Amino acid sequence: MFAVAALLVSACSSGGSSSAATADAAGTVALGALPRSTPSTLAPYYEQNLSWRDCANAPGFQCATMKAPLDYAKPADGDIKLAVSRRKASGPGERLGSLLVNPGGPGGSAVGYLHGYAGIAYPSQIRARYDMVAVDPRGAAGSEPVECLTGRQMDTFTQTDLTPDDQGEKAQVVAAFKKFAEGCGQRYPKLLRHISTVEAARDMDVLRAVLGDKKLTYVGASYGTFLGATYAGLFPDRVGRLVLDGALDPTLSARKLNEEQTAGFETAFRSFAKDCVSQRDCPLGRTTAQVGENLKALFERLDSQPLVTGDTDGRQLGESLATTGVIAAMYDEGSWPRLRQALTDAIREEDGTGLLAFADGYYERDASGTYSNLMYANAAVNCLDLPAAFATSDQAEAAVPDFEKASPVFGRALAWASLNCAYWPVAPTGKPQRIEAKGAAPIVVVGTTRDPATPYHWARALASQLSSARLLTYEGDGHTAYGRGSECIDATINAYLLRGTPPVEGKRCSQP
Repeated sequence: MFAVAALLVSACSSGGSSSAATADAAGTVALGALPRSTPSTLAPYYEQNLSWRDCANAPGFQCATMKAPLDYAKPADGDIKLAVSRRKASGPGERLGSLLVNPGGPGGSAVGYLHGYAGIAYPSQIRARYDMVAVDPRGAAGSEPVECLTGRQMDTFTQTDLTPDDQGEKAQVVAAFKKFAEGCGQRYPKLLRHISTVEAARDMDVLRAVLGDKKLTYVGASYGTFLGATYAGLFPDRVGRLVLDGALDPTLSARKLNEEQTAGFETAFRSFAKDCVSQRDCPLGRTTAQVGENLKALFERLDSQPLVTGDTDGRQLGESLATTGVIAAMYDEGSWPRLRQALTDAIREEDGTGLLAFADGYYERDASGTYSNLMYANAAVNCLDLPAAFATSDQAEAAVPDFEKASPVFGRALAWASLNCAYWPVAPTGKPQRIEAKGAAPIVVVGTTRDPATPYHWARALASQLSSARLLTYEGDGHTAYGRGSECIDATINAYLLRGTPPVEGKRCSQP
């Protein structure tokens, strides 16, 4: 999910290629491992005892608060409190330890994911043998979350026109991103400097020790693969069984990540278009070319003529929210029938309610107009991890042709959305780099060939960097692969988690 107004890395791409990833990788250095011995200044964190209690709104789960240093370089400067939860192994069978899960984002609630999915829907044999565990990354959800705008201000922000037609509209885009950034900076001048992926990975090592595990066992999806790979790079000797599903390529710049992800959404959209024209109720035409042309025409019409919706706050469906709604549906092919209906309502009934619902789900906005902190944390982490894709609006505008080449339908909006970190109040601390994790136990990297958000060649790139990686390929649609209906994928990953057996080299699974 990388540009704040559009993308969550939470994707095989026809634009971009593995050669592009290699070119970026050639100029990067590898992430260095931390010393094997834990500094004495961190001992109080590594040796803390968690006070577990029953979670108030999640029967069967326990919750706790873990302390970590706000600044690992200066532990004496203060703590950050992190929300942790677990569901203990149910048996039968010998307990294998803790299995940490992360759904991506950045900014997604790992605890919410544990309570709502992983802790109850992961394969029963996995839940029987592992304590299922999650920690909300710093700055997200229950772990001192950043919140940059009010609900009303966020409503305005999400409706910002990201296809500006004149200087006035370009100025509005800049003003929107500046207001977002200023809201974050004014509220969290210190915290914003310490919610990077490297720091979140170090938090996971503290949790590993506190739980009593010698090695980390972990399943990370989407951005969670970057978090897991970063952990492996920092602590290769503490890697247990790591599954990185829907992988990112850590060697890419923010500009390249956004552009290649844009191509990933185009690939997914073409797959949707092919499916749409095979259905009787496709509202966008009878050929795949017509689907793209007509959707783009709909977006252009909504730019000046937004549609009414059933929203109690009176929000209308303009181009920006409609684009976000369609993008949201690309993450899961199971959403395509509902997307066809929403598009039918928009085109034939002039009702934008269905597409607005998709956009609200993407932004995690509830019916009361309250947003989760997902989008704030997403920007805060991304803008700290990498230098901004563009420094000025002129640079974003100049990149539009490249983004439109990557995606004729979404490219222009996503080029402008990539301006989000230009005005960030905190300088980035990260940079593109290879992650090799030399000496680590086998790591399973999973890539889906038509993944919209993390293009397949990113998985191949990460697998080629990690010294012990095995690439597992899912030939199919949707974002990530584990637990999405492929018996082949699930059986392969389950065997690895339960017995430590990685997939054979070149293992591929096809969509059922």
